[in-house]
Amino acid sequence: MSRADKAFTLLTMSSPTEFDKRRVSILGIPLWGRVVVALLLIVAAVSTWFLNAFLSESFTDSTRNRAELRLVLYSGNIQSELQRNSVVPLLLARDPELISALRESSFATTSQRLIDLQTEIGAASIELLDNTGRVVAATDRNQLGKNRASEAAFVEARRASDTSFLVQDLDSGGFGFSFVRSVRQSGEVLGVVIVGADLSKFERSWAGFADAVALLDSSGRIILATEPRWRGRSLEDALALRDAPSAIARALRATADWAHTPPDAFVRGEAVLQSEVRVPFRGWRLVSFTRYDSVRESVNAALALLLTGFALLLALVFYILSRRAWSQSAVFQQESEELRGLNARLQREIAARVRVQKDLAVAEQTLAQSAKLASLGEMSASVSHELNQPLAAMKTYLAGARLLLKSRRSEEALASFQRIDDLIDRMGAIARTLKSFARKGGEAFAPIDLRTCLADALTMMEPMLRDSRVLVVRTVPQEPVFILGDTVRIEQVILNLVRNAVDATRGVNSPQIDILISQGDAVKLTVRDNGEGIANIENLFEPFYTTKPAGQGVGLGLPISSGIVNDHGGRLTAFNPPDGGAVFEAEFPIYDMATKAAE
Repeated sequence: MSRADKAFTLLTMSSPTEFDKRRVSILGIPLWGRVVVALLLIVAAVSTWFLNAFLSESFTDSTRNRAELRLVLYSGNIQSELQRNSVVPLLLARDPELISALRESSFATTSQRLIDLQTEIGAASIELLDNTGRVVAATDRNQLGKNRASEAAFVEARRASDTSFLVQDLDSGGFGFSFVRSVRQSGEVLGVVIVGADLSKFERSWAGFADAVALLDSSGRIILATEPRWRGRSLEDALALRDAPSAIARALRATADWAHTPPDAFVRGEAVLQSEVRVPFRGWRLVSFTRYDSVRESVNAALALLLTGFALLLALVFYILSRRAWSQSAVFQQESEELRGLNARLQREIAARVRVQKDLAVAEQTLAQSAKLASLGEMSASVSHELNQPLAAMKTYLAGARLLLKSRRSEEALASFQRIDDLIDRMGAIARTLKSFARKGGEAFAPIDLRTCLADALTMMEPMLRDSRVLVVRTVPQEPVFILGDTVRIEQVILNLVRNAVDATRGVNSPQIDILISQGDAVKLTVRDNGEGIANIENLFEPFYTTKPAGQGVGLGLPISSGIVNDHGGRLTAFNPPDGGAVFEAEFPIYDMATKAAE
């Protein structure tokens, strides 16, 4: 029971005779008291009405912004997956070994070569067809020997000279996505390369962040959806697929529609908010539906506080009116003693809370040294995801090796064990990146796309960005931006810079972070916020220097980030622009993929 309830209980404790006296006195309320009560009721009704409308619109906009931010991240993931798979047919069509195999009809090692390539790029499947449409090499050996001469992929690849993208209906009710390209030499078509893109994995990840998410192609057909029965339908037809509501459900829905802002749509009988973004690929669109539950809970909580305030005011008015009649009553004196006792207990609770706050301040100072491990904890979900994939692949290779040993094919079994050993090395490299706060590590660099690092880092920071309500404006080139480096350490730099930008904008009315990737003589990553700027920029990159309050930072994030950028041959700088805020620029040497391939 709250203190207000206790006080109200004390004020209403009385004998039946005293209650009858109070009832008579309330019925005899003077005119000014009746006017005050009536005004309070009118003001409460009007305030509740306007506050409900204002907060509903405000929280709806906030929910919509968070949903659109998630969709932007999803769109970037889809675009990254498609771009990574789209270049594979071009590389394979120019591979001298594949051209020679098609010329000589020798495909003994071609399937294994495709399997190794699939492991590196993460494609769903890769198939090589000869000029007659027969599958001569594939990552799925069960497909070998099948004839696809009449299928659209083979016909389209032979007809077009460039890489083509196809969306095909599957027997399971979903859709398959593939890039196809013909293998030509001197104008002669030798075969066809088909690379399947695994986009269905995004459906499983979407299901945890929204009630429903759907990907539509340029014709308005749903090709990916968290609702399986939506696939292949238009958005209007998909939303019309819902169970007939009962009479009580129809009545509740009609009441909700009258009392609240009408919803954008209904999913599984629930009112939802619809958000949509464009996917920069063939006119695709990404649509999500988010329930209004969080909006209504926040609005109802605010309305409850408002009505509680008016209830307390109304109780105060009745208390003042009643006090005039009972000022000489012995019951009032007894109740006053009890209220004083309640106030004394409240004072003791306040003193206890002050002591707890002092203890908390000491604990915060003790935990300041644990900020380094907290930063590592922010990357744990991503590292767990990265480790799950090699573990699943190792299980598959072990099962294959067991079958190969039973068939006395020891050489192929040894190849499987070698791949398992490579996966173990990859898992070890992922684990070693978590020690970058203590030592450098990560000597082996590889060409990486800075856009992909940015997209993965923002995905890991989605909960923080959603809670802080920061608008993130990301500007990246359409084509890949390659640098030579360590993916996880570059993502660590991005995480540190964006997290600092979020902290710098906490007191800003409209917090915004601009992230720009530009490419000229060098590759430059720029992170800009509209916060208060950097007070002491000379000491910014010194270890253990921080502008954050005690317990919120130990001053190691920027020095470590600067060291990582220096290890990659670049530099990290910061300055305060004239129009306010702070700007951090990480510059890296550009990596020319075409030049390195020629060398």
